[in-house]
Amino acid sequence: MKLISIIVPAFNEEANIASMYKTLVQELEPLPYLYEIMFINDGSSDGTLDEILKLANEHETVKYISLSRNFGKESAMFAGMKRIKGDAAILMDSDMQHPPTLICEMIQGYEDGFHQVVAKRSRKGDSKLRSAFSSLYYKIVNSVTDVSFEDGEGDFRLLSRKAINSILSLSESNRFSKGIYSWIGLSKKTISYENVVRAEGDSKWSFASLVNYGIDGIISFNMKPLRICFYTGFLVLFLSLLYIAFTFYQIMVRGVIAPGYFTTITAILLLGGIQLISLGVIGEYVGRIYNETKQRPHFLVDMSNVDEYDES
Repeated sequence: MKLISIIVPAFNEEANIASMYKTLVQELEPLPYLYEIMFINDGSSDGTLDEILKLANEHETVKYISLSRNFGKESAMFAGMKRIKGDAAILMDSDMQHPPTLICEMIQGYEDGFHQVVAKRSRKGDSKLRSAFSSLYYKIVNSVTDVSFEDGEGDFRLLSRKAINSILSLSESNRFSKGIYSWIGLSKKTISYENVVRAEGDSKWSFASLVNYGIDGIISFNMKPLRICFYTGFLVLFLSLLYIAFTFYQIMVRGVIAPGYFTTITAILLLGGIQLISLGVIGEYVGRIYNETKQRPHFLVDMSNVDEYDES
């Protein structure tokens, strides 16, 4: 029988762990597969780890990894992928917003030969402003990156063992999973579901964290922002030369005219703004180079009941 692994990162989700496990078991037990449920405690400060340990002591199918601190969801998912033993894995959030009822359909897609079976959520329940910003973001990011992103597609997906090994072969520290899923390619099937509103606990995504996540998406998978800075510099240089030529012509025809305040302040603000934005973009890339050269591990494990998976 094939083994299906469920990877569940958790950060301060004490209220959802038990119900998450119960719902998963209800969906997995009737299926003709072996299964393991891998909880990753991402440095939670509440009772999340206690809830996970309680389940692990009572059920052999429950595996866990407790990280030494909060390394972020990307590192938590990577930790889970390195230690699962399944022929396929399903990534799910622990906040109950990823419906376990889709597991059967996702596994059927895997049996049909797809290496990625992606659950795409609707925007039902989101505010109009958030939906508008999300739609605009995906239009922008798809126009400037080398990989394709779909609005509504996230980490809730099934990955075959081949897809998992492909992801594990990418060792960069600055991980942006949405881009990685697209970059590895492989056959993909998409299934849709209605957005589910969180029942317990609070969202860990603030507006600032969403903005930072969006910037990571733009920066992580292409060098087009640097190319845009290059083109913008040439455009500003060209316009500046036109302005100098026009000003020189005015002086030759009408004599010296004292420059106005508006012209001076406009030129300063325009050029200063472009320079600061360009430096910021360059700084993002330099910062990522700096982090990569340190070659620090993606995460540190405090305790676990399973060792790293060795395919050999």
